[in-house]
Amino acid sequence: MTRLGWYAAVLSAALSVAPCASAAAGNAYVASEGAFTKAPALGITIGALPTGANDAITDVAGVRVGQVTHIEGAGRLRPGSGPVRTGVTAIIPRNDLWHRKVPAAIWALNGNGEMTGAHWVNEAGMLEVPILLTDTLSVGRVDDGVVSWMIQHYPGIGIDDDVPLPVVAECDDQFLNDIQGRHAVAADAVAALDGASTAPPQQGGVGAGTGMMAFQFKAGIGTASRVLPAPEGGYTVGVLVNANMGRRPQLTVDGVAVGRAITGLMPKRGTPDGSIIIVIATDAPLDHAELLGVARRAALGLARTGATSMPGSGDLVIAFSTANVIPHYPEAATYPLTILSRYHIDPVFTAAQDATEEAILNALLAARTMTGRDGNTAYALPHARLSALLAEHR
Repeated sequence: MTRLGWYAAVLSAALSVAPCASAAAGNAYVASEGAFTKAPALGITIGALPTGANDAITDVAGVRVGQVTHIEGAGRLRPGSGPVRTGVTAIIPRNDLWHRKVPAAIWALNGNGEMTGAHWVNEAGMLEVPILLTDTLSVGRVDDGVVSWMIQHYPGIGIDDDVPLPVVAECDDQFLNDIQGRHAVAADAVAALDGASTAPPQQGGVGAGTGMMAFQFKAGIGTASRVLPAPEGGYTVGVLVNANMGRRPQLTVDGVAVGRAITGLMPKRGTPDGSIIIVIATDAPLDHAELLGVARRAALGLARTGATSMPGSGDLVIAFSTANVIPHYPEAATYPLTILSRYHIDPVFTAAQDATEEAILNALLAARTMTGRDGNTAYALPHARLSALLAEHR
């Protein structure tokens, strides 16, 4: 079958569902209920590198993700009470991160956003706490939950041990959510961390992505991975995003400017510029400086989707490597590190770019139409229309 014929077949199948339907947020790598939760299942192949087993950040061994989702109430906004469309997403790089820290780096493409603890991560070149994502005004409450979780697991904190600086990043979900209510609370952070697993995470309007939009479609959490060929190290690069950025005419899928052609399904009122948080995990042996380079390359994957990093957007990237162990500060005066040569890092850069681009598309493809406060509606990206546009350009 030709590529065009394949797209026609996909389009025919997609038309069997409602035009605005999206796949249920879930772990399915292939078609589910007539729609698609992953770009490859819709025939969208980003780059030449293969995906990991589940095309998810958890394809990097040891990485765990947990999420708590709040969808409560409907109708008019009652500030402080609802409707609620928010949540928490937690990423744990490995077990006992406090004593077995990972090299890490944080980079801001545009800084109109918050990722707490960033100064220490970049100063020390390592990460010793999990990464939490939530809505803008809930950062303080989620931060408090991380502290409680850390004390529960390491009772010496603040007594005869060091104190942690939580890493909590945010996006603005006020279009759908009663953000004044700060409904993502400390207990949600604890629950997301306790529930974290190596299973591929749910995508779309779940966790921190519950109330998020991208390119004025419903979006949220998306994930993808790439695996390097054995001669290039066989390393895995996984990405998880909370996508909440972009304007409709910008949306580009696999090089096709589809957003210009999908003029319907627009929000009835203006939406904030939004933000995106990008989390990159890899088992390639990289140090802080190299991970900073990987974080910067994620911006190229973001750019391929058409996003321009608006002044009102907080576009923040954190990258970490699980290949080495940085011991807890009292344990060793020196420690060994294995570092990938800078002259052999190009495939890792490519993997980060491709996985970032696909993760953003997966956030869109997995999300379902959602109505929140004041009847504000974020419509799902229509798969049938997307398939038709891609077929026209093949």
